[in-house]
Amino acid sequence: MQIRYITGSTAAAALLLVSLEACVTAPRTAFAQAPGAADCVVLIHGLNRSWRAMQPMAEALREAGFSTVNVDYPSQAGSIEILAPMAVDTGLADCREAGADRIHFVTHSIGGILLRYAHQASPIPELGRVVMLAPPNQGSEVIDITRNWPTTEIFAGEAGLQLGTDPDSIPRQLGPIDFELGVIAGTGSVNFFMSAMLPEPNDGKVSVASTRIDGMTDFLIVDNSHHFITESDVVIHNTSYFLKHGIFAESTMRASSQ
Repeated sequence: MQIRYITGSTAAAALLLVSLEACVTAPRTAFAQAPGAADCVVLIHGLNRSWRAMQPMAEALREAGFSTVNVDYPSQAGSIEILAPMAVDTGLADCREAGADRIHFVTHSIGGILLRYAHQASPIPELGRVVMLAPPNQGSEVIDITRNWPTTEIFAGEAGLQLGTDPDSIPRQLGPIDFELGVIAGTGSVNFFMSAMLPEPNDGKVSVASTRIDGMTDFLIVDNSHHFITESDVVIHNTSYFLKHGIFAESTMRASSQ
């Protein structure tokens, strides 16, 4: 396995550094080449997380025959408009440099919104299949309730505050899905304070209902919390299966239609 770390350099990142008038860590990637792989997977972590949250998934996908790019980006360093191209373009650059024919994505939480925003702004021609883990596709009721609390911006950052459920929020303004998408939602909340702000069932940060989106290819509900859903063996297995076959090995959507 070849792993290399690359400092991302994009116009958006440069503008961010100037506008914040402070030192902001630029995105970097952990690239792992799978011998003979024509497909590459970009992994994008969630808010207040790092590449480490996606590393178990990245290692499993490499063992399954995919090259992987595990992106580490500063999730509190700006708005979705700034973070989306920063994270997505950094991952795409590595996959393209490796000569990938198709580029898939696995995202956690806000990572799915960053991908949707970036793809809508600049369509990705090589885009393959996408698995979103606990994505706030319809926004988060937690942001609606806590938006004006003194500590919310500290923990959520500018991008997190854009994840409400109102019509002007970023998730609600994004267009329809035009790619193969599998969504995995969690119900194993360990954050009972936040769970009380959300419709049931939820994972402590995002309700199951909010993860859904018209046009998704498949849907799976698992008994995992928002924080730990990226490390679940069931989630990792189904993610790999979807990237290879376009459906989950276990599907809540198919089971409910039978």
